[in-house]
Amino acid sequence: MASIQNAAATFDFLAAKCVPESHVWTEQKDYPVVSESAGHDAVPVVDMGDATDCAIAAVARSAEEWGGFLLVGHGVPIELLTRVEEQIKGLFALPALEKERAARGGGYGYGVPPYILSFSKLMWSEGYTFSADDVRSEFRRIWPNGGDDYMRFCDVMEEFHKEMRALSEKVLDMFYKALGISADHIASGEVDSQIRDSMMTTMHLNMLRTTIPLYPKCPEPERAMGLAPHTDSGFFTLILQSLVPGLQLLRRGPERWVTVPALPGALAVVIGDLFHVLTNGRFHSVLHRAIVNQDHERVSVPYFLGPPKDMKVAPLPAAILPGRKAAFRSVTWREYMVVREKMFGKDASALAMLRVTEDERDAELAPGMN
Repeated sequence: MASIQNAAATFDFLAAKCVPESHVWTEQKDYPVVSESAGHDAVPVVDMGDATDCAIAAVARSAEEWGGFLLVGHGVPIELLTRVEEQIKGLFALPALEKERAARGGGYGYGVPPYILSFSKLMWSEGYTFSADDVRSEFRRIWPNGGDDYMRFCDVMEEFHKEMRALSEKVLDMFYKALGISADHIASGEVDSQIRDSMMTTMHLNMLRTTIPLYPKCPEPERAMGLAPHTDSGFFTLILQSLVPGLQLLRRGPERWVTVPALPGALAVVIGDLFHVLTNGRFHSVLHRAIVNQDHERVSVPYFLGPPKDMKVAPLPAAILPGRKAAFRSVTWREYMVVREKMFGKDASALAMLRVTEDERDAELAPGMN
């Protein structure tokens, strides 16, 4: 594990002329790939500007059938999204020694997410994770003396956070309406308001490098992986991606990877595991991954949203269909992550570990039968 971690921290993507053995990715199931989003495999597009029952129905259908969709008409200025991408490219273009000043620790900083170290091979990516509420102190690690670059970066990230936070509440409202939960129920529901008031936000910056100036060709790009297949653990994720396709969702029945189109101004929405629990499985979390490109680098900014680490999450009563029962036990994000980390790299689902068993249901019924 230590050797993998060291390799992840020191690998120089710019100097690479081929995919080294440490990054040759073979740990993947051989699902077919649908490279073009069309017909039955057209990734759903939801227009927030269309505030009608049809739009809400589209959210419900997308969440139930796909576990994700593309969001347009969201109101976040395209020119801001462009500035975010420019700033991120500038951050990752800094010399390695400057980036390594902010080496990942305590969940934040420059480097790969911990779950990647569960695999025997490394991903073709570098990353930086930070709390959206703590931009200025975090990036003093990169720019200890401040300066214009520091100020521009922080200003843009804070503006982006403000817009995305407001958007996340609107998206949450759309999900509630898609579940058939009324505005009155949302306003009066203690758990619902607790979720809304206390949602945590974390941004993870991913720059997926493929063909760059010192790595002009990758004869077998399918041998590398930008980000391994995974589900997100929280409620849902809003993803800004550059105009280079790379995000893929696993479509069910039969299972196949579908490439998400890179539409100008669109944001991808991906449902996470705890939202799967919250909706009693009606809106399912989706396995997704990022592939690399032979000719272009790609920027991705996932904006993760979820509950406080110690808040219990359980199926909302209003989300349980008539005649059904809660399918999942209540769990905190912290508890779930302990289970989830044990499942990485295995053919097992952390969500399956949370399912209420028949024995547990029988135990609940037993007192009332006496």
